[in-house]
Amino acid sequence: MNSENFALSEKIVLPSYIRQGSQARRSHEQLIRLLLEQGKCPEEGWSEGTIELFLSELAVMDSNNFLGNCGVGEREGRVASSLVARRHYRLIHGIGRSGDIAAIQPKAAGSSLLNKLTNSVVLDILKIAGVRSVASCFVVPMATGMSLTLCFLTLRHRRPKARYIIWPRIDQKSCFKAMITAGFEPVVVENVLEGDELRTDLAAIEHKIEELGAENILCVHSTTSCFAPRVPDRIEELATMCAKHSIPHIVNNAYGVQSSKCMHLIQQGARVGRIDAFVQSLDKNFMVPVGGAIIAGFDESFIQEISKMYPGRASASPSLDVLITLLTLGASGYKKLLSDRKELYSFLAQELKRLASAHGERLLHTPHNPISLAMSLDGVQAGGDRAVTQLGSMLFTRQVSGARVVPLGNEQTVNGHTFRGFMSHSESYPCPYLNAASAVGITQEDVSLCIKRLDKCLKTLRREQEVADAAPTVPPSGQELAAGE
Repeated sequence: MNSENFALSEKIVLPSYIRQGSQARRSHEQLIRLLLEQGKCPEEGWSEGTIELFLSELAVMDSNNFLGNCGVGEREGRVASSLVARRHYRLIHGIGRSGDIAAIQPKAAGSSLLNKLTNSVVLDILKIAGVRSVASCFVVPMATGMSLTLCFLTLRHRRPKARYIIWPRIDQKSCFKAMITAGFEPVVVENVLEGDELRTDLAAIEHKIEELGAENILCVHSTTSCFAPRVPDRIEELATMCAKHSIPHIVNNAYGVQSSKCMHLIQQGARVGRIDAFVQSLDKNFMVPVGGAIIAGFDESFIQEISKMYPGRASASPSLDVLITLLTLGASGYKKLLSDRKELYSFLAQELKRLASAHGERLLHTPHNPISLAMSLDGVQAGGDRAVTQLGSMLFTRQVSGARVVPLGNEQTVNGHTFRGFMSHSESYPCPYLNAASAVGITQEDVSLCIKRLDKCLKTLRREQEVADAAPTVPPSGQELAAGE
């Protein structure tokens, strides 16, 4: 209520009580005022009551919620189900206009304000997470792969002759298909094995630039967050190389916001060389439903150019989800999640190393990967390829999700390109292995249960192998020999 309504209320209820209620209301409004004034994530998280009050205030600014509104257009924010309307806090119009996802909507001042505030708060969080010099970002209602495609399509207008994208290999289909969908030809550069780690082959990339010609290369498409034993690309060196040859550089930072090391690589790459945009997933970094990403960069005009490439209006759901989440956590809450994740990475490494040793395996040495770990499966491989893949099935049926079992010699064709050793990021990685990751939101209980169930699965496989090895070999009968002939 406004001050006039509070004054009228004093005629109905004791003024002292009304003033107390008015003061309580002002405490909520003060938080909202600071958000509007600063455009930053609040240090301390808001209560659900404050968030709901804020969203309600935004919703009443949209035309579909005007009292007595008369809509005669084709898009009037009409919703058939009240359940759907409540699910979206009655913010129905989405974000942007037909020509620009970042544009203000005349019919939807509240939704437009939501969009602008979300982008501002997210920009603040990217800075807090480590990329201090990031200039601009926007939330896009597409996952990482399609968001990368949007970046590539924008670069097409700047480099119309270019047809190649240089891509240090990472065995993840969506980032490969992002280049194909945009109409470009990926130039896959194999990684080099350094100890247990798979690292960027800088010499091979330099050779490809010279071979293809810089003017024919749309960009270098590098990666930070990845599954061990692959480690983040040498972002600083690639950024320097891109600056030297005047080639754009797009970084797939899918779940790198949660890692100070990944964010430091991007910050340093922009400082010493060239990074045009970096893309990260909302669900992986902020624990919201799948369907959104953040496109960010160091040149505000280029990021605006990407936003204008998005055709039509867009769903406000990803923006709404991440804004609610960050207002709930506050900057301090998000920083604690990042700190807890880092501590649990050490705990996971310790437990995996102990378990590996107990089963005659080893934790692969991948110090440059700050999120993912890998444990060798040489002993399991002794039982054949089937035993390795069986371990993955056993873990899944025992409700261990996210662990990846990578056998030797997988081959897969994606959009006409055949990857040998698929899932291992290499044509010939020396051993099969199991992945586990310490991602934001993981708990100590998650780690302990995973280790306990993995231990049981490995013991079961070993017993089955011992039984198979001990089984007597039955000589074939004469009839079977004749059939074989």
